[in-house]
Amino acid sequence: MKVAIKKKLVAIGTVAAVALASLAPSAHADELTGTLKKIHDDGTIVLGVREASIPFSYANGDRTIGYSQTIALAIVDEIRKTLGVPNLRVREVTITSANRFLMLVNNQIDLECGSTTHTRERENVAAFSNSFFQYAVRMIARRNAGITDFADLAGKPVVTTAGTSDERLVRQLNSDKQLNMRIASVKDHSDAFAAVKSDRAVAFVMDEPILYGFRATDPRPDDFIVTGTPLGYESYACMFRKGDEPFRELVNRVIAKMQTSGEAERLYNVWFTQPIPPRGINLNYPLSAEMRSLFAHPNDKALD
Repeated sequence: MKVAIKKKLVAIGTVAAVALASLAPSAHADELTGTLKKIHDDGTIVLGVREASIPFSYANGDRTIGYSQTIALAIVDEIRKTLGVPNLRVREVTITSANRFLMLVNNQIDLECGSTTHTRERENVAAFSNSFFQYAVRMIARRNAGITDFADLAGKPVVTTAGTSDERLVRQLNSDKQLNMRIASVKDHSDAFAAVKSDRAVAFVMDEPILYGFRATDPRPDDFIVTGTPLGYESYACMFRKGDEPFRELVNRVIAKMQTSGEAERLYNVWFTQPIPPRGINLNYPLSAEMRSLFAHPNDKALD
């Protein structure tokens, strides 16, 4: 009799536990706010991705891959665990340097981890995560063009990407030094490099690692050189909507854990020191002392 009662109590307890577990997600959902609530209610997270920001976020067939994209997907995995939604869908929306902030503010994307620079001015329109990359702003030119530093660009056609911090830096340099450069701002990075290849511009001013990416993927990489005294040093971060502290905490928790555990350095080596898709090129861009320091001390500070 006691055994039967005990079995019955265990069964009742099991049913109760299952019932409580089934109620937990909805109770949790009631507490959600901001981006996490939107993602939960939609059953989908919308990632802003780039078409040609090699090796950060770029198209490889019908997939987006890269150093930054891998970080974004790690954040998605943490969101799945936090929301208790293992089947959370991921929708990718291609963005450009010119439209990314508008798409974020208009709720067309939820998160962007690509090659977006964190600046203090941009904090007026978006929130930024812990930095995941630090770099110098330089230029790429044809090796035989006689371009070694920015003074060599005086009076010449130069290209950069519209809506980037680099555009502001090169225009400021042009004004301060009275170089009379003829600066064109184009839609995306691939258009800018194409202008140099077709000799419509003598140099493309941009983030150093992106320039190394274009050089490495070109059929004739030795025809080009990344050069110039850095115009400044900046950092990349993931971007999301302002005023969303729970989402910020989740994103920063993922990035900080990757950096302090050694995972970020392993990821860096995969994308910057080894052959990468689609053609097995190697950027040969070793980890800098600044990056090592960042990994040891995760932070979300703008460098400008």
